[in-house]
Amino acid sequence: MSTEKIFNRRRFLENALLNIGGAELAMLGLESHQFPSDPPKICATLKGTMHRPFDQLKQIDAGALSVGYLDDGPVDGAVVILLHGWPYDIHSFADASHVLTAFGYRVIIPYLRGFGTTKFLSEETFRNGQQSAIAVDIIALMDTLEIKKAIVAGFDWGARTSNIIAALWPERCKAMVSVSGYLIGNPENNKMPLLPRAEFEWWYQFYFATERGRVGYEKYRYEFAKLIWKIASPKWDFDDFTFDQTAESLNNEDHVNIVIHNYRWRLGIADGETQYNIIEKRLAEAPVISVPSITLEGDANGAPHPDSRLYAKKFTGKYSHRLLKGIGHNLPQEAPKDFADAIIEADSLSND
Repeated sequence: MSTEKIFNRRRFLENALLNIGGAELAMLGLESHQFPSDPPKICATLKGTMHRPFDQLKQIDAGALSVGYLDDGPVDGAVVILLHGWPYDIHSFADASHVLTAFGYRVIIPYLRGFGTTKFLSEETFRNGQQSAIAVDIIALMDTLEIKKAIVAGFDWGARTSNIIAALWPERCKAMVSVSGYLIGNPENNKMPLLPRAEFEWWYQFYFATERGRVGYEKYRYEFAKLIWKIASPKWDFDDFTFDQTAESLNNEDHVNIVIHNYRWRLGIADGETQYNIIEKRLAEAPVISVPSITLEGDANGAPHPDSRLYAKKFTGKYSHRLLKGIGHNLPQEAPKDFADAIIEADSLSND
């Protein structure tokens, strides 16, 4: 990162903090004289979980969707797009986004199709949850918002989407941060059986393959989501307020259809749309990712995830991997400082 860029961002942060009251500074764990000399480590000075509400959401038509999204931070800042997974939502990034905007970034956090306020523009559009469709949604959003290039970061479905954008549209991706590494899928490969223990970890995928599973998820989606949260992050002591913020977004009218199709498509028992065939063909080749990238993993991740040693070779540009102790699947919400730190560092790698 250039000296001028570091200075400008530090000056922005100083000015922003000077305008924050004492209570807010106490919440942040910062005092007016405490400005880090090494900007990428600013996250280390933040303390606690702020439960920052996202009460200024915007809505815009992009591609097949009317997308609900948060747009926060300076309008001329470097753009960071944060992508959530299932059964999570934009609140996974509440604390990390606060760090990033204070550092001078413009942060865009969209609800994926089937979540929150994101809706389909047409009743006739197939409720498709395949990986390429979700990635195309984000490219369409970037086009509509006139964002030529952004840092993309995410976890779960959002990590996979970030991977796809970085691999297939590197000219639109300045850098990438991906929780659990390289997640681009191939339905043909997914037809191959795994060892019993590994298959057991995917129990919900097989449940969703049945009509009983569809009806069960429709009826008990909140109980289902809370169970997944507990299994995927066994050491995360989240409270009801934290869960309820996200659970509301699962009430989207298309949510069940998108989720069920996503997992059935992965198993090869539901068709995608032909308009995405070319993209899926490229993804089936497991393309490398050449943009500067940082992958993160928590050693308490209870969800199925690949071994970082197996996917390291898929990153051919500047790359590093970090393992966080005691952190589960929802890493951005469980360890927001580390997640934001990784984004800032990935950005600096792109400027080296």
